[in-house]
Amino acid sequence: MNRMPKIFLMLGLVGITFSAQAASDVAKVNGKAINPALVDLIYKDLVTRGQKVDENTRTLIVNKLIGSEVLLQDAHRQGIDRQPDFLVKKEMMERELLVGAYLESYLVKHPVAEADIRAEYDKYKAQIGTTEYSARHILVNSEEDAKAIIADLGKGNDFAAVAKAKSLDPGTRDRGGELGWFSPVAMVKPFADAVVKLQKGELAKEPIKTQFGWHVLQLNDARDAQPQPYEQMKDPLQKQIQQRNMEKLVTDLKAKAKIVQGASK
Repeated sequence: MNRMPKIFLMLGLVGITFSAQAASDVAKVNGKAINPALVDLIYKDLVTRGQKVDENTRTLIVNKLIGSEVLLQDAHRQGIDRQPDFLVKKEMMERELLVGAYLESYLVKHPVAEADIRAEYDKYKAQIGTTEYSARHILVNSEEDAKAIIADLGKGNDFAAVAKAKSLDPGTRDRGGELGWFSPVAMVKPFADAVVKLQKGELAKEPIKTQFGWHVLQLNDARDAQPQPYEQMKDPLQKQIQQRNMEKLVTDLKAKAKIVQGASK
């Protein structure tokens, strides 16, 4: 969660690397010493970015820090640090920085166990089921229009051509209504219920109503479900669990806190 401080990005330190030498006397500007820890901070951030060390970069970094220091001192002299807009932005940045550090520490202290990731993966496999389907559809506004299309298809009209001409679904219309392979859980329930009842190549005899409109549906094929391998899913599932844990942390802390909303209360 470490990020390069914005001031250093503005001063052109992106892509610069250097040796970390936390000397006691980096530099002084108008008698004020530049904190060597700033050098370490920038160093660690740039190393994280995979940059290489250059023998001249320490001098360059110090010069950039000197540049930011003279700007900082003049900003104080002009009272910018006391302006209301600045103070609000400063508070927001401090909140974000501290909350970020707190959550980073929380995640380190509460790592996600491998068993929990495996359990989440098992849930994922259970959700997608044992079978996935390939189907195509034509979406229209009314049941009457859908029934008329079903009748036309029954007479031998080409499904893809009708879909391109009449379907209201912009995502599939140009593909002749093709939805590709999907798990029923990825579809709204009326549509999924209709899909699983069809045989390969079968056109649904009645249109299916969903919140999107009326669907003319044909099943292309079905096959055994092919879930993504565990190793591909591990990182996203870990992040998903971490996110859920952090949301629970906030909920628990709010439950313990005395919260009064409204300026008049």
